[in-house]
Amino acid sequence: MHAFFRSVAAMIVMSGVAGCTSISYYAQSLKGHVEIMAARQDVGELIDDPSTPGTLRARMASASAIRQFAIDELVLPDNNSYRSYVDVGRDAVTWAIFAAPEFSLTPRTWCFPVFGCVPYRGYFSKRSAIETAVELQRQGLDVYVTGITAYSTLGWSSDPLLSTMLSQDEAGLAGLVFHELAHQRVYIQDDSAFNEAFAAAVETTGVRKWLRANGDTAGLRRYEADRRRRAQFLALVSQIRDELRHVYDDSATSEQKRAAKIAAIERLRMRYREMRDSRWRGYRGYDVWFDSPINNAKLAATSVYGDRVATFLRLFDLCSGDYPRFFASVRRIGALDKSDRAEALKAADSCD
Repeated sequence: MHAFFRSVAAMIVMSGVAGCTSISYYAQSLKGHVEIMAARQDVGELIDDPSTPGTLRARMASASAIRQFAIDELVLPDNNSYRSYVDVGRDAVTWAIFAAPEFSLTPRTWCFPVFGCVPYRGYFSKRSAIETAVELQRQGLDVYVTGITAYSTLGWSSDPLLSTMLSQDEAGLAGLVFHELAHQRVYIQDDSAFNEAFAAAVETTGVRKWLRANGDTAGLRRYEADRRRRAQFLALVSQIRDELRHVYDDSATSEQKRAAKIAAIERLRMRYREMRDSRWRGYRGYDVWFDSPINNAKLAATSVYGDRVATFLRLFDLCSGDYPRFFASVRRIGALDKSDRAEALKAADSCD
């Protein structure tokens, strides 16, 4: 499920560098970014170099084709992003921290100039992330820390492909590239839910288009099956969030709310196991998410990065699959006041 939160990494570096934050946070952001950028290798040169391991050469060739497809077919930015490669030597390039009150599903936000407010804080150092998480827990907050595989600065620098991204299959790699490039096409300050759902819609439609263009019918079937399971997972999480909102809005004591919260989370796990063993026929791809601790921060993070994708996909269909028209429509809706955007998306009956 780390891939589910991969886009959290968007803006981590530049928001840390640009933000009015502590010197130590500024330093780790700058240091991590500089180290990544200094280690870049040109993708074309890696493909042409006979000393490049065959497996890596094949992945670079695939990534190069995906990058060109993003330009030609998805009208995504034609720049130097994802034309270089870095082996980061670890399983995650950054670690993101989410936090929420014990009895609320509203995530804490951190605000930065230029990039606005986002519901997470990112670190290149896992140790620093954990130390911050412990401090937030001491403040009484629910905290969730997750490793991130993708890396983006929204086009402020030439973002590289990363070794962490290559853990994905070809469809997964294409999705990462399309998603992060979509952030460079449209980005609205202070509205992560809007930005992430938009990018996920570009990712989804782009991967489908990529697989069809390559005649990969088996890959497309697998991808659509993954999409259906993801939608069912999100529905489960949405249901438990609704139940928890009732718990938190109740006039019960803190002890009673705490017990009801524990019971609700156990119901979520039980419902997942039932769905996994029956509807999913034993597919266990979400076991890690459910077997690890679940709290308000984790549930809020899932909401931010998953709830509105269907509305953007519907808008894409209204635009007849025309990416420039879709992007223009998304920008128009994004220009509305934040309180009006979600309703405008739901109410849209045309692309224009």
